[in-house]
Amino acid sequence: MAARTTARPTARKTARTRPARRTRTVRVDHHKRWRPASRRGGVCGYTLDEKTCTRRGAHYCEPRADKVVAFFAELLVHPAGARANTKFELAAWQEHEIIRPLFGEVHWSVQWGRYVRRYTRATVVMGRKNGKSALLSGIALYMLCADNEESAEIYGAAANTRQAGKVFEPATKMVKKSPILAERLTHIKNARRLVDEKTGSHYEVIPADADVELGHNPHAFILDEVLSQPDDSLWTAMRTAAGARVQPLMLAITTETKDGTSFGADFIDEADRVMEDPPRAPHHFVFVRKTPRTVDELERLRRLFPARPELPVSLDAWDERNWAWANPALGSFLSITSLREEADEARKSPAAEAGFRQFRLNQRVSQVTRWIPMDLWNACTREIAPTPDWIRARLQGQRCWGGLDLSSKLDLTAFTLLFPDGSALWRFWVPESITPVLSEHTNGSFEEWVRDGWITETDGDTIDYDRIYDDVEADHTDFKIVDITYDKWCGEPVRQEIVKRTRLKMLESNTTFDRMTPPMTDLMRRLKAKGAPEFAHYGNPVARWMADNVEKKSPRDDPVRLRPVKPDRDKSGKRIDGMVSLILGVDGAMRGLPAPSVYESQGMSL
Repeated sequence: MAARTTARPTARKTARTRPARRTRTVRVDHHKRWRPASRRGGVCGYTLDEKTCTRRGAHYCEPRADKVVAFFAELLVHPAGARANTKFELAAWQEHEIIRPLFGEVHWSVQWGRYVRRYTRATVVMGRKNGKSALLSGIALYMLCADNEESAEIYGAAANTRQAGKVFEPATKMVKKSPILAERLTHIKNARRLVDEKTGSHYEVIPADADVELGHNPHAFILDEVLSQPDDSLWTAMRTAAGARVQPLMLAITTETKDGTSFGADFIDEADRVMEDPPRAPHHFVFVRKTPRTVDELERLRRLFPARPELPVSLDAWDERNWAWANPALGSFLSITSLREEADEARKSPAAEAGFRQFRLNQRVSQVTRWIPMDLWNACTREIAPTPDWIRARLQGQRCWGGLDLSSKLDLTAFTLLFPDGSALWRFWVPESITPVLSEHTNGSFEEWVRDGWITETDGDTIDYDRIYDDVEADHTDFKIVDITYDKWCGEPVRQEIVKRTRLKMLESNTTFDRMTPPMTDLMRRLKAKGAPEFAHYGNPVARWMADNVEKKSPRDDPVRLRPVKPDRDKSGKRIDGMVSLILGVDGAMRGLPAPSVYESQGMSL
């Protein structure tokens, strides 16, 4: 294990800029990591150095993980830097939080009749200069000649060949400095390729615009700096080409992006979601270390990683105690002096501050961020409704507030009823022409939701407004709706028709900061409420999908003010209409019940 070194701190006038003396001791019980509850398969039986794994089903196979750790320590040396020419003994965080879980988690494959790695996809997100190039090079070399794969094809890619070479070049240096690997592998310089004649395998780098549609069969694909990719074409092409391999690995590593609507942003957000909800993608390994920008993000980290000594202590970007989370190598092979110098420059320049936050603190330098942590959403299930009508019957006759978000006549519309106990009911309507589009973006789930009654599909290419009016009128009969808050973009004809049919009170709203901040703040308070939950969605799958999609925006000068951001419907399969209608319902609930009429208590005197 590499020794931990601490740079001598420079003189500081205030104590808050000195890092707290928090010793990082990684104690990980890998057998307690979340994994699918599968008992399929016999005893593992994998053996290394007289250690045999006796577990069965989905499990952590310690000998397999030991093999990778030993490959680094026994065959590789650090190619550059302060530790050049020394054994590549993985740092504690590299070993226990990336390498061991990534290569040690296995499950039984019915197709191949053997235990294989569970993770076929991996995403690592952390600040720059934390040794990622050397780590990626080591993984590439292991996949090339130590993973027992014949004719393995290993590819490295980045924005261009020069950037990809930053991962390839350390690998060639490692090979030269290792007598065993130097004898086994051949370096073809002009082609930027390492060849293992023994297994007929090779490792090469390709640019982002390479023609990868035909002829490739990657055993491993390593994508450096996802944020530099213009779109998902390279990733998708290589991922779909790996289907014939027994245990392929698609590995991406990056720092945060500043473009909230880019491929990189979607990629990182997906990793963030898997970190807080592993069952979402059991095959996807994630290591995400981002410095929080808001109180909500800080609280989320503390829920997901309780009692971790390197967690940020505040939102202060200049407090050194907050730097270690996004920079796990800080104090070892990442110089704290260098970060201090950059921080001093960043405090004097807005442009430098943006770079420091993005590349060092691993923050998204954008006004738009994800809003609802899914662990909070999951905690507010209360009960799982087996059908859409199950909970409606239990709430019949009760008072509630409505929220209506009527989208374009060509897309999805949502109506929410929010009850005093926090129960929420939704109705969704969609024209049948849009169902295939949204089903494609949800891996077929949207069609299932339509079939199971969670979404009402209307005939034709446009929304059937009469069906919406009929359903709202039916809800008016079944429940005591106090009022309906609606987005003013719904249109005056819609408001008039609903009032004509129901005599309900309709209150106009919009998605400005002024109107959205109070109900969004109250909804988040409900989600965080301890003890008796103040909100319940009863496992509505459509609402969960939309909660996972919703993003918030705040002005740069006032992060407390909020409003939801609707995704580009033409370029994205995301929809958040159900969250907007819920927020509008919360807006109504915050106004409370109307004052009781004197006639309700005293009757009428004639």
